[in-house]
Amino acid sequence: MANDLVTRRTTEITDPSTEASQQYVTVFIAKQMFGFPVLDVHDVLGPQRITRIPLAPPEVAGSLNLRGRIVTAVDMRRRLGLPQAEGGVGKGMSVVVECQGELYSLMVDQVGEVLNLTHELLERNPATLDPMWREISNGIYRLDKQLLVLIDVNRLLDFSRAQAA
Repeated sequence: MANDLVTRRTTEITDPSTEASQQYVTVFIAKQMFGFPVLDVHDVLGPQRITRIPLAPPEVAGSLNLRGRIVTAVDMRRRLGLPQAEGGVGKGMSVVVECQGELYSLMVDQVGEVLNLTHELLERNPATLDPMWREISNGIYRLDKQLLVLIDVNRLLDFSRAQAA
């Protein structure tokens, strides 16, 4: 079960003397790095048993029980318009976030580390970023060899936007 444990390491990307910075939990979906503000993340889970919900939006993989609470599981690959993983849904990890008083389990391929990034390195979404991603992103960070797309949890979980797109 050692693989289920996530080692959280804070990596300092910039000079610690800078004023404004924020921590982000990084996740990987189809080899792309995304980030969630650390304060939005409640739990990180390994693979879970998910129960399908009839007539749910396509992005909703189902629900799971987390310490007696029903949590909606969101297939992030489907939500972001990415192809399904070869192993199928439910084989990766989940990041549990709260939105409007409800818990959601965001199903991702892998959870990375916690990064501490300064606001001055934050860039606006580039015009070349997928339009669906631009709708749910608060901006990007250009890291050494990776682009970090910051996810706005409220916009991500607004399924009325998903149906309109």
